[in-house]
Amino acid sequence: MLMVELVEPVQVESLKLLGQFKEFMAKYNKDYSTQEEADRRLKIFSENLKTAEKLQSLDQGSAEYGVTKFSDLTEEEFHSVYLNPMLSQWTQHRQMKRAPPAAQPAPDSWDWREHGAVSPVKNQGACGSCWAFSVTGNIEGQWFLKNGSLLSLSEQELVDCDGLDQACRGGLPSNAYEAIEKLGGLETENDYSYTGHKQRCDFTTRKVAAYINSSVEIAKDENEIAAWLAEHGPVSVALNAFAMQFYRRGVSHPWKIFCNPWMIDHAVLMVGYGNRNGVPFWAIKNSWGENYGEQGYYYLYRGSNACGINKMASSAVIN
Repeated sequence: MLMVELVEPVQVESLKLLGQFKEFMAKYNKDYSTQEEADRRLKIFSENLKTAEKLQSLDQGSAEYGVTKFSDLTEEEFHSVYLNPMLSQWTQHRQMKRAPPAAQPAPDSWDWREHGAVSPVKNQGACGSCWAFSVTGNIEGQWFLKNGSLLSLSEQELVDCDGLDQACRGGLPSNAYEAIEKLGGLETENDYSYTGHKQRCDFTTRKVAAYINSSVEIAKDENEIAAWLAEHGPVSVALNAFAMQFYRRGVSHPWKIFCNPWMIDHAVLMVGYGNRNGVPFWAIKNSWGENYGEQGYYYLYRGSNACGINKMASSAVIN
């Protein structure tokens, strides 16, 4: 009798885990080639649930962590496929001119999605090209504010033709701006479509749809970043993405132990900020598709330099 009582909760727990894993596989169209691989992924899935639970119990914001499309990946796999090792060199990145401070203080809230400056969420796929999406998103906003038309610009052009960066192995926004200036501009997404792997450069100047003149680095104070964003458009930023692997919704505010602000590994686009039930946030456009987070967006606590969000704020300049 004792044996049954001891075993039963374990069996119930195993059945529950198996049910969650099957649901995950169905939702995200996961198909493993062998039973051995499926068993390995189930084990990783189980460990990741524990990590998500730990994040959940220690989160200082209102975020919900749990099963995401990355729940069958080890931390190492997630890092090597979706993140950006070059950002770890952020302290050595090319020095850009400092942006002049905003003329006005930051309004209480601002969202460039409501003003037409943000294209739909894109998907970098299994390629560490977040840097390209961050920069094109910024330029899309700058071009819209200068010319009144919102274009979807080509990340693939940068993956293929930016000789300063490393395509799917990572890149720095500061390098990407310089490469775009040298190339003469960006083609549209339609003209130079995304494949998610490096190819021969197929850029042609006659198809340039948007150009930039220079780039600027924005101050590291979050209030100054907010004021600059509200006045000048969406901002290219980078952060530590550890908590993002398991983020589902809400305002994420991980402890520094999970989100070292000096270990930056993912570039994104900051499109706005505000408060949710008294919790201040940054609205961040990610490049992992609309089936990530809140319709492709990540909301991060604003006011404590969480996850190093203030370390690498920058923008293109169009004269």
